[in-house]
Amino acid sequence: MSDPTQKSEMVRSADEILLGFARALRAAGVAVTQDRAQGFLAAVAAVGADDRQATYWAGRATLCGSPDDLARYDRVFEAWFDPRDGLPRAQRRETPRPATAHLLPDTEADGGDGDDGEEDVVRAAASAAEVLRHRDVASLDAAERRRLAGMFARLSLRPPSRRTARHRRWHRGEVDASRTLRNSLRHLGEPGEIAWRRRGTKPRRVVLLVDVSGSMSLYADALLRLAHRLTQSARSTGGTVETFTVGTRLTHVTRALRSPDADRAIVAAGDVVPDWSGGTRLGETLRVFLDRWGQRGLARGAVVVVFSDGWERGDADLLGEQMARLQRIAHRVIWVNPHRGKEGYEPLQSGVVAALPHCDDFLAGHSLATFADLTEVIARA
Repeated sequence: MSDPTQKSEMVRSADEILLGFARALRAAGVAVTQDRAQGFLAAVAAVGADDRQATYWAGRATLCGSPDDLARYDRVFEAWFDPRDGLPRAQRRETPRPATAHLLPDTEADGGDGDDGEEDVVRAAASAAEVLRHRDVASLDAAERRRLAGMFARLSLRPPSRRTARHRRWHRGEVDASRTLRNSLRHLGEPGEIAWRRRGTKPRRVVLLVDVSGSMSLYADALLRLAHRLTQSARSTGGTVETFTVGTRLTHVTRALRSPDADRAIVAAGDVVPDWSGGTRLGETLRVFLDRWGQRGLARGAVVVVFSDGWERGDADLLGEQMARLQRIAHRVIWVNPHRGKEGYEPLQSGVVAALPHCDDFLAGHSLATFADLTEVIARA
């Protein structure tokens, strides 16, 4: 009879290898979100991790989001798994060298080859950057925060789209009867080419509500940098991002975040926010937002993202009522909690308990990697 403890360790080891493959795929440029990684584990559990071909197709079906991901997926899969000894088996990895952004090895003093030293530096820098992507921003020192600020430029937002009432010409879809008839009349009533049309699309508005209270002070700078990056990315693609800070008051900071320079935008936003690192009255500020902005159209049909840890000092029932109002008029409501991705976290705060029944997604938001996952969720909304 098999030992249950040994069996549990084997399953855990297999899951760790599969999750390592998902992280390697994300590092190669494929947008692997937490939902996709969990779907990959479930698919492999269904087909069996000992079947290499089945594991390949399970990952390809769950981890790839576009045809551009397929070539990268194939390369990473071949590099990660060894087909000779069965699945799962990770490739041997060298012990990473400690590296910092401002220190470079002296290849001449070591007597090594210059090209090899440069390759080692590039590899170490890439490894350090990948580690920094997954670090909790609240645990970073000043130098690491400056490095992370420069990495925000890699984030981009594909604005979610919605269908419009107007139609546009297309090569398939529904028959455009009026245009088809006009084509026929131009040929004196003879049958002509059939014209087709489809509903047009336009970018859907994105609204960000950023908690800047005392309990969120360690994340506020990173969240505003994220809001600035999403604002700039959306403007370049024709989308719209509106940003508000919430705490004891509601402040509209979209104009401040329109500056192309991130540091100047953050300083400008800080100048107009009067309740920085103050208390938390999410229910009251959300009611002000809905009464003044949301109900009149800003949140109607929009994707609304709330960044907060849920430490509500006001009436939690009021927060639940306002979240219900918000869900009725918004297209999708996403709650991002910086503690969501930490081990052992449970949503027990009064504000989170009141808000979760009215949220479509509950995501982590403590690192650059989780911010990248958020942009994918927004794009698919």
